[in-house]
Amino acid sequence: MSRSPYSINFGKIPTQYISRSLLIDDVIDILNSEPAEEQAFKLTGVRGAGKTVTLTAIEKELANDDTWIIVDVKSNGEIIKEIVANLYGTVPFLSSFIDANLNLSAFGIGLNISKKGPDVSTDVILKKILTEVKSKNKKVLVVIDEARKTKELVDFIQEFQILIRNDLPIYLLAAGLYEDIESIENADGLTFFLRATKYEMKPLNLTVIEEDYERTLGLDEEVARQLALSTKGYAFAYQAFGKYMWETGEKTITKTVFALVDEALEVKVYDKIWSELREKEKWYLTFIVKRDVMTATELLEETKTSHSEWSEPRKRLIEKGIIDGSERGIIKLRLPRFKEFVEKQSV
Repeated sequence: MSRSPYSINFGKIPTQYISRSLLIDDVIDILNSEPAEEQAFKLTGVRGAGKTVTLTAIEKELANDDTWIIVDVKSNGEIIKEIVANLYGTVPFLSSFIDANLNLSAFGIGLNISKKGPDVSTDVILKKILTEVKSKNKKVLVVIDEARKTKELVDFIQEFQILIRNDLPIYLLAAGLYEDIESIENADGLTFFLRATKYEMKPLNLTVIEEDYERTLGLDEEVARQLALSTKGYAFAYQAFGKYMWETGEKTITKTVFALVDEALEVKVYDKIWSELREKEKWYLTFIVKRDVMTATELLEETKTSHSEWSEPRKRLIEKGIIDGSERGIIKLRLPRFKEFVEKQSV
């Protein structure tokens, strides 16, 4: 059997995937605009929604343009130092500039062949490097995947604001879970990050998924439609259903396929989501999963609770991407096969 073009491994672009081309094109167009319309972007969504794949696709697109210098960093690392070290080690014209003009030995970066004393801080050094980048008509994109609130990231964003006020060519692309991005937005002194453009990883188009399954898996239209509906547009589920339909060679959706998909969702995504929920949220979910759709009034009647008691769990379940809050007074699950997962937890 040939290798499945679908993949359930996080962090890399599968052979077969559905690109969020409108989002990607929008970000790239803004990044390339002159003068820059925006210099910071946030990608957010639930686990498995396709944040990393989308972020990687943007990186790859820009990597083909020699105007851009891309630097990947971690939320909990010494971010400014990592940026400086990366620029020194990977960009030839900056390596030469730094060796001739700056002393990085105090920070454990490169060799000190300059007769000048060490600069005050890496912040000062980064500003000088970016000034040289600007003189060469280049731009630096800092990419942070799995962004979460850390002292290092808060410090960097504060410094980032200073750099862009100085009209320096540095840009930020950060991807993270709903609650992690929100916690950064709400940190003191980061109003700039709160205002930065945010893109939510919304469900994939079901018609596109259906056509993909028809073409790639050789399924008839009705089976492909049912399979697409089963994914609810959730990127990880789209990959999982594709993978196991391919590997089993089935042309109908069997119990075996559902079992394999359920196991993948549980182990790779849902166990982690469930572990981060509060007991009250889990309790409400045991009622919510009893129906495909229910009204808030019905939920409160069944749980014998009030609107004020439901308000906070509702907010958190929406933020975590578990329930859909787009239609006022209506409650429905956003995650595919999550009903089966919750029922299993109650056994």
